[in-house]
Amino acid sequence: MTESSIPTIDLSPFFREGDEEDKKIAIDSITKACSDYGFFQIVNHGIPSALMNQALQLSEKFFNFPDEEKRKSSPNTAAPLPAGYSRQPEHSPDKNEYFLVFPPDSTFNVYPPNPAGFREVLEEIFSYLSKTGTLIESIINEGLGLPSNFLKEFNHDRSWDFMSALRYFPATENENNGITEHEDGNCITFVFQDEVGGLQVRKNGEWIPITPAKDTIVVNVGDVIQVLSNNNFKSATHRVVRPEGKSRYSYAFFYNLQGEKWVEPLPEFSKEIGEAPKYRGFVLKEYQELRMRNKTHPPSRPEDVIHITHYAI
Repeated sequence: MTESSIPTIDLSPFFREGDEEDKKIAIDSITKACSDYGFFQIVNHGIPSALMNQALQLSEKFFNFPDEEKRKSSPNTAAPLPAGYSRQPEHSPDKNEYFLVFPPDSTFNVYPPNPAGFREVLEEIFSYLSKTGTLIESIINEGLGLPSNFLKEFNHDRSWDFMSALRYFPATENENNGITEHEDGNCITFVFQDEVGGLQVRKNGEWIPITPAKDTIVVNVGDVIQVLSNNNFKSATHRVVRPEGKSRYSYAFFYNLQGEKWVEPLPEFSKEIGEAPKYRGFVLKEYQELRMRNKTHPPSRPEDVIHITHYAI
C-alpha cells in the first residue's frame, strides 16, 4: 500500500554545533528517502518564513498584473533559458505562466519594475535556496558513500542554477487539469507552494498529494543523481493537478549541473563493485535539448517523449 505522505526531515541539527547524532539521523532519513522514493520534505532549513511568504505574495501580485505590464519583462533571448516572464502556449497541456531568474549576478536576468521589491526578494530567496542546495548535495554525497566533497567538486559551477516563480491557472471541467507528469533533468529540485497545493508525486504506481505545510520545502532528486548513482537514488516522477476555480502559486529552484559535463554511472556504483552500468554516458546539454523538444514539439505518442530511459542500457 502506498504511503499517504512523504518523509519530512528536520535540518536544524546542521545549524547547531555538536549535534552529530541528530545529523546522522537526518542523513540516514534523507538517504532512505532518496533510495525509496526520490523525494522528501525539509523543515528548519534556514530560509526565513517571512521571506518565503513575501516571495509568494509578490509573485501573486505580479502575475495578476495586466498582460501588457507583465510583457515589459519579456524573456532575454540571449539566455540559455527564457529568463524573465513567459507563458505556456495555448495548445500546451501545462497551463501556467512563470518568471524565471538565474543567479543574482547573471547578466541574463530580466527583472520587472513592479511590484516594488520583487527583484530584491527574488535575489534573496535565490541565494538562500542555493545554500540549501549545497547542504542537501553534501548530505546526498555522504548518503551515497562518495569521497568527501566529491559532488561539490564535480558540480562546482553555480551559474547554471535557475529558479521559477510559477502561477498555474485554474482548471476547467472540460480540460486535462494537470501539468504533464515528468522527472527533472537536473541534480536536485526544491519547491515551496501556497495553500492551494496540487503537487503530486508517484510511488508504486499511485499518486501521493504533497499537502502544503507552513515553511516546508519539497525536495526531489533529478535524473543526474539517478544516473551518477546507477539507480541507487531515484529521480521522482511528479505532476501538478490544478484545482478548479483557483490559481496556484509556487516557486521551483533547480540546483543544476554545468551543461558541458559528461554524465554516466560513477565507477563506485558500477565497475568497482561488479555492477553493469545502467546508462550510457552523455553530455548533459544534449539531454536537456532533447527534453526541451518535448515542450516545443510535443510528440504525438506519449511513448515518444524523451526521458532518461533514452540513455538506458
